[in-house]
Amino acid sequence: MSASLAGRTAVVTGAGRGIGRATAIELARLGAKVVVNDIGAGATGEEEDASLAEQVAGEIRAAGGEAAASQDSVSEFESAGRIIATAEEHFGGVDILVNNAGLAAGTNIWDMDPELFRLVASTHVDGTFNCTRHAVGHMKEQGWGRIVNLVSRAGLIGVPGNVAYGAGKGGVFGLTNVMSRDLASFGVTVNGVNPSSTDTRMVSRAIESGMAEGGEGARRAEALKAVLQRPEDVAVVIAALCLDGAAHMSGQFLFVRRSEVSLFQPLTPTRTTSREEPWSSEDLASALQDVEPYPLNQPY
Repeated sequence: MSASLAGRTAVVTGAGRGIGRATAIELARLGAKVVVNDIGAGATGEEEDASLAEQVAGEIRAAGGEAAASQDSVSEFESAGRIIATAEEHFGGVDILVNNAGLAAGTNIWDMDPELFRLVASTHVDGTFNCTRHAVGHMKEQGWGRIVNLVSRAGLIGVPGNVAYGAGKGGVFGLTNVMSRDLASFGVTVNGVNPSSTDTRMVSRAIESGMAEGGEGARRAEALKAVLQRPEDVAVVIAALCLDGAAHMSGQFLFVRRSEVSLFQPLTPTRTTSREEPWSSEDLASALQDVEPYPLNQPY
């Protein structure tokens, strides 16, 4: 059983900063050749620094690894194809895909601009689909592949004021569930990683916004700040899922909080109410008064 990724090629999207950057560097440390993809945009899509991907690729090469940069967008199908083509042109194929790229826009449903909603949600859902669709043919053909998708509490449980981000990450949750089952017989694993509060640009913006909001927003911001973990804490979990020792793991969601790694239990019906004869709407509404719902502010 190999604890090395020598001979493997990895594509990491959104790898110019934060978790993506740390993941690209960790995969390279394990011996993988890495395509570092990042368009260099700001957190909500505005142009910022197109050189980020090349900077990270340069770091990997300076440390003795092999890397190529890609500035193509994951959101458009043809553009995502060019990301995977970069891996094929430089390194002969793609064995590992980390779908990390995504935008965020913290707004309530009643204030959400439709175009911004589409933009944010599509970077997660379309981006994950597009890159996977282009990469998975090679993985199937060789009978080996690793796909790791980044998910979030915003899509699994819900976070106030994150309707677009939550919709996007919720879509990735569904994609991971289905793709893992589609690919189970081909030696290709598909898993999700849900980081706890991590020291990234996106979380830093959320903390700043919460502190400015005051009240409950400030309380949530302080709680986030108190438990910040390093991007490297998340990167090692992603990389571990790509090693042979994790070949039995697919369709799973791992929660990482510093050195604590947990497996989410699949969604399970609980707090059941039933009776022998069919319900009427009126009777069921009455019976539901005795069912204690899960609180919306339940700690995560």
